[in-house]
Amino acid sequence: MALPSTRPRPLLKSVGSALSQAPVSLALLGVIWSLAVITGSVTKGPSPELASRISAGVPSLGDGRVWTLWTSGLFASGLTEYLLAGLSVLVIAAPVEYRIGSRRFAIAAFVSQGAGTALAVAVALLVSQVSGSWGSELHTHLTQDPLPWILGALLAATAAMNTLWRRRIRTLVLVILVTTVLFAGHLQDLTRLSAAVAGLLIGPVLFGRAVRSPVLGGTIRERRTLVALVVAAGVLGPILAAFSPHAIGPLSALRELFDQVPYSPRELLDVCADPALYDECRKGQQALRLSGIGPVVMNLMPSLLLLVAAEGLRRGRRAAWLLSIYGHLALVAVTAASVLVRITEQDEARSILYGIHRHGSIYGEWIPLLPLLAVLALLLVTRRLFDVRARRGTYRRVWAGTIAATVAALVIYLVVGTVLSDGFDRDPGIGTLLRDAPRRLLPPVYLQLFEPPVMPLTAGATLLYEWIGVVVWATFCLLVLRSFLAPPAGQDLGGAHKVRELLHSPGGDSMSWMSTWPGNSYWFTADGRHAVAYRVHSGVALTTGGPIGDHASLGTAVDEFAAYCLGNGWTPCFYSVGKDIASIAHEHGWGHLQVAEETVVDLPDLAFKGKKFQDVRTALNRAQKQGIEAQWTTFTEAPLSVKEQIVDISEEWVADKGLPEMGFTLGGLAELSDPEVRLLPAIGPDGHVHAVTSWMPVYRDGALVGLTLDFMRRRSDGFPVAIEFLIASAALLAQQEGIGFLSLSGAPLANADGGESGVDRGALDALLDLLGRTLEPVYGFRSLLAFKAKFQPRYRPLYMVFPDATALPSIGIAIGHAYLPNLSFEQSGRLLSRLLRR
Repeated sequence: MALPSTRPRPLLKSVGSALSQAPVSLALLGVIWSLAVITGSVTKGPSPELASRISAGVPSLGDGRVWTLWTSGLFASGLTEYLLAGLSVLVIAAPVEYRIGSRRFAIAAFVSQGAGTALAVAVALLVSQVSGSWGSELHTHLTQDPLPWILGALLAATAAMNTLWRRRIRTLVLVILVTTVLFAGHLQDLTRLSAAVAGLLIGPVLFGRAVRSPVLGGTIRERRTLVALVVAAGVLGPILAAFSPHAIGPLSALRELFDQVPYSPRELLDVCADPALYDECRKGQQALRLSGIGPVVMNLMPSLLLLVAAEGLRRGRRAAWLLSIYGHLALVAVTAASVLVRITEQDEARSILYGIHRHGSIYGEWIPLLPLLAVLALLLVTRRLFDVRARRGTYRRVWAGTIAATVAALVIYLVVGTVLSDGFDRDPGIGTLLRDAPRRLLPPVYLQLFEPPVMPLTAGATLLYEWIGVVVWATFCLLVLRSFLAPPAGQDLGGAHKVRELLHSPGGDSMSWMSTWPGNSYWFTADGRHAVAYRVHSGVALTTGGPIGDHASLGTAVDEFAAYCLGNGWTPCFYSVGKDIASIAHEHGWGHLQVAEETVVDLPDLAFKGKKFQDVRTALNRAQKQGIEAQWTTFTEAPLSVKEQIVDISEEWVADKGLPEMGFTLGGLAELSDPEVRLLPAIGPDGHVHAVTSWMPVYRDGALVGLTLDFMRRRSDGFPVAIEFLIASAALLAQQEGIGFLSLSGAPLANADGGESGVDRGALDALLDLLGRTLEPVYGFRSLLAFKAKFQPRYRPLYMVFPDATALPSIGIAIGHAYLPNLSFEQSGRLLSRLLRR
């Protein structure tokens, strides 16, 4: 199955067309390079004399050179910076101007450059009053950099973007800029951040919109990714600072690990032999223990572990959340302890991992705690997102492997250390090595307050001394990463394979393919001829559809599953089942309620003719005129560009609602990866994806007899009748294959005629009807059912079947948790407020 061919315009023609509509960006780029050539600033930046007149900073503004707020944005500090500026104009500024218009772009660039630079200089002046080293450095810095106005215009333009891209761009840019300021800390970095903030503030003014909060939102997948991004940025910051000897930011203390060591090991041995040089000996030992590649790598291992945890957060792992929480708590505790020691002892010793600058003020010494506490608060607030648990025994194996590596490392250290006893500053002996062995497992930066029992002198002893702990930490990190990559709990791969076999033959009904979705557990009859997919919440075994298997003996399967549930102390509840299961349950004295209405389009005699199909024909004709095509594919077979657009459409659709994404019987992105699920995107002649639908297969005795609509998303600015076009196209394409029917799936809490004919609607049915009317303005289930009526379907009621009406409160809680498993307090409040407004 291949996508329809597209006819994109030539790349050079498209780029040229875009650039021709960005005159301000190109003019500024021309000014920057012209000034660079005229002033001879291309290779090494402006000369000191010129820099003092055009660069922004506390000295410039202090001398009244206000124009430097803008002239600093027209120069760069060297060839690399000029090339970066040129690339940024073409890749960022020109597309932004093309999107928001030259007038708005010019205003955004001018205001963000001036206001951002002024704010940065003000912050530098303020910091110089309360901080020692960082403030004194900023006070003397001058900056010339075109990126502030480019970033300011970009952040201003986000006010006109959809929710998804607004949140992504703001989060990514601000996280990077804040991290750069905290760890690199130059005035240039501060100016970029300040200009970006200025752009955020002027954007709503330019577009006449209220400021929209950039809080985390969207699908669970997107929110997990954003949290992981923040955690990773906090981890990568100190790592980058460690390898940046020119970093001056408040959190750049790791660069001190690369300071020159005053003594060699043998020179230090002579120093320590003199009792009068005790203090010098102690400082030399600390410097020596923190120098070299081995100690630096060991000091960075906790950061590497938190980086692994960030990958687990992206995957929603509960263990990754706990690891991140405890890791940040440990860093907070160690940092606070180091600050207290630093303040009380006034010692000039080196700081800990997220450390302290020497000669800094008390205020500056507490600054490293702030980002740690901020990340910790973010993790606590978003804890509901991380509920994916590992299979039983996963972390027993992780700890067993780590303990085995630890024991092996300590034994090697004792044995090899004894053999290499001449390579240490004193004859260690087995007792000394035993006392020192646990310290080899801790980053040396945490051991500064303790005297080393032994120090290595030779290359062999140094290799053993510095790297034995790295091996243990690396083993732990790899085992933890492997646990995050393994299938989580609840994914019964063997059971899922058996269920798929039953779904092919003898087959299931139109909704049965949902039983393959993640989150389900599986029960099988003793003869293996039937299966039930279910999930347990609040003591209720809630099924995903009815039993799968031989239709003639469904009653036996229902009885056996009910007995299995009662034996485990659960209340069985068959959810979203057809009239056949409802009739079987009724014969057993069970109750049933209609919870949805399925719409089915029969294909053999389908022809979109007559007045009743006017809307459908209009959609097909409009798509044909605009060159929009649709053809079957799968998510795995689709080109990368199509996949990315599908993800964007889905995230935008969820983000714009600002409400929690529902699951259980409503599929999302995660369910698209099934190779048997068909994808039908609407693609324009330029490769632009306007909308997408997905279709689950329905088999009977091994033959494909139907397709069921699941995923349905349309781009907000795309082809208006794209969904009508896709459903009609799916019907025509399936008809050509000889497929019998299309199910347009069920609409929860909605029915076509207000109830099933001939059935007395009691109080519970009336309650569900009231709930459906209440949720309609928010989720639009009834509007969805009305939309599907365009295709003239037949209607099939779907029921919830339960043994006892007294269990309905717990069943209601279970259904609510199944549909909204990650509902946060904030989303609950937003949902309630919308309902109250309606």
